[in-house]
Amino acid sequence: MSDLSGKSAIVTGASSGIGEATARRLAAEGAGIALAARRTDRLEDLQAEIEADGGEAIVVATDVTDREQVQALADATLAAFGSIDILINNAGVMPLSFIKNLHEDEWEQMVDVNVKGVLHCVGAVLPTMLEQESGHIVNVSSTAGRRLFPGGAVYCGTKHFVRALSEGMRKELAPHHNIRVTSIQPGAVDTELTNTITDEEVIEMFEERHSGIEPLESDDIAESILYVVTAPDRVDVEELMVLPSDQRT
Repeated sequence: MSDLSGKSAIVTGASSGIGEATARRLAAEGAGIALAARRTDRLEDLQAEIEADGGEAIVVATDVTDREQVQALADATLAAFGSIDILINNAGVMPLSFIKNLHEDEWEQMVDVNVKGVLHCVGAVLPTMLEQESGHIVNVSSTAGRRLFPGGAVYCGTKHFVRALSEGMRKELAPHHNIRVTSIQPGAVDTELTNTITDEEVIEMFEERHSGIEPLESDDIAESILYVVTAPDRVDVEELMVLPSDQRT
C-alpha cells in the first residue's frame, strides 16, 4: 500500500455519511480532495477541518443529476490539482417503497441520482483519465445490488445497474487504459440514507428487519475504500462487499 501524496480525488455526496468519511480519510493520506454535494455549507465545514489538519480541499456545489454541473466539477478538480486520479462515485438516494404504493416521483429520483448521476460523473472524468493513462473509479453500489428485498425493487435495480456498469467498465478500461474500477457494496450503514423513506409501510418493515443489527459506521466503508485505492498498481479489486457481522441478508 502507498499513500496518496500528489494525487487528487473527487468525492460526490461528500456532505455526509460515507462521502464525508471517505473525503476525510483520503485527505489524511495526502490526496487533494474535490468535495462535491448540494449542501455547500457542510462542504465548507469539512474543507475547514481538512485544511486545519494540513490537507487540501476545494468545494464544488454539485447536483449529480445535472451533467453541466458535473462537468464543472471535473474541470475545477483538474484546474486545482492538475490531474483527476480518483473518483469516488458515492452520491445516492434510497427512498424505499412498495411498488403497489406507486411512489413514482421517488422512482424517478433514484434513477436520476443513482443511475444517471453515476454515468454523468464517469463521463466527466474519463477523458482526463484516458489522457493520463491512469486513474481509479470507485462506484459505491450496495449489497442491494446483489440481494433484492420487499420495498427495494427500484432501489435494488439502480444498484444492480451500478454493479453491472462497474464490471463492464473494468473489463474495458483496466487492461487497456490502466484505469482501475471497483464496486464497493456496503451492507447496513448508519447514514442519512434512510431519512429519505416516506412509505410508512416500508419504514415499519425496515425497522423490524434491522432490529438487533449493529450497523457499520461510515468510517468502516472509508477504510475499505482507502484499501482499494492504495493497493499496488498491479491489483484491481473488482468488487468489495462489506457487511455488519450480524447482518444475515
